Amino acid sequence: MQASGKNAGLGLALVSAFAFGGSGVAAKPLIEAGLDPLHMVWLRVAGAALVLSPLAWRHRDLVLRKPLLLVGFGLIAVAGVQAFYFASLSRIPVGVALLLEYLGPALLLGYIRFVQRKPVTRGAAAGAAVAVVGLACVVEIWSGLSLDPLGVLFGLAAACCQAFYFVFADQGSDGEDAPDPLGVIAYGMLVGALVMTVIARPWEIDWQVLGGQASMGGTMMPAPVLLAWVVLVATVFAYLTGVVSVRRLSPQVAGVVAFLEAVVATVLAWILLGEYLSTWQIVGGALVLGGAFIAQSSRPAPPVPPVPPAAGGPALLDRETTTA
Repeated sequence: MQASGKNAGLGLALVSAFAFGGSGVAAKPLIEAGLDPLHMVWLRVAGAALVLSPLAWRHRDLVLRKPLLLVGFGLIAVAGVQAFYFASLSRIPVGVALLLEYLGPALLLGYIRFVQRKPVTRGAAAGAAVAVVGLACVVEIWSGLSLDPLGVLFGLAAACCQAFYFVFADQGSDGEDAPDPLGVIAYGMLVGALVMTVIARPWEIDWQVLGGQASMGGTMMPAPVLLAWVVLVATVFAYLTGVVSVRRLSPQVAGVVAFLEAVVATVLAWILLGEYLSTWQIVGGALVLGGAFIAQSSRPAPPVPPVPPAAGGPALLDRETTTA
């Protein structure tokens, strides 16, 4: 029974990774058709918030229990990641934008080591170094940064926001008063939608774009279908299946499977959008994923609890030694 639960969890994690990976290839045609990247983010987050609003009502006690967590999650892990990611893919290929975002786990190690001043394993540090080398290959730094510099900067900003997603998730899961992740996601979408409403000014959206068609690799697609895919499949369905998979698997295993998102996005962009990557960019992408995989899966060994000393034994010796 336990094995079947793990198999189901693995299947859900794979489904979630594929669903997330399809967001960029569905959103980019809408952006190229004239939809502002910030407006695309608002439509995605606001649509997801509307769909998930019943979950928010069910977990309405979180507003009083974990207000700072909900605000931080919505502001950075939802609005920040999505805004910078879509701004990035509007200037550089979808696969490259997502590979840049997946430097987040490596940046998280820097936060843990230099901000929280906690030790990290050598394997994790090596993974971060490999990911940085891969990034240099992805942007082909030896050719004077052939990619759009602003697009690369937006991608790195998305990576920073993704790193803080892990920070907020870790803080929210500590202790006996851990909030239900479904409620955190629902309120994260609501907070993100409110933040993006101020930033994106959705009343300026060119609704004619959404009522028409957009070109996906030369094939015209109805814009509402692409938007529905981004909201329902690549956001709501992807988040919910991801959360359920984490419950059935360990967070580490589910996180490792999630790295397939970048591979899925790159392959779909290649097939559907005709975004071909150079050999060095493919090599660099493999290094970024490999480094992020090592950085995410490397965990320090748990501390060994001290063995209680026998009466009159080492404890007496330690007390005499310290008072001598």
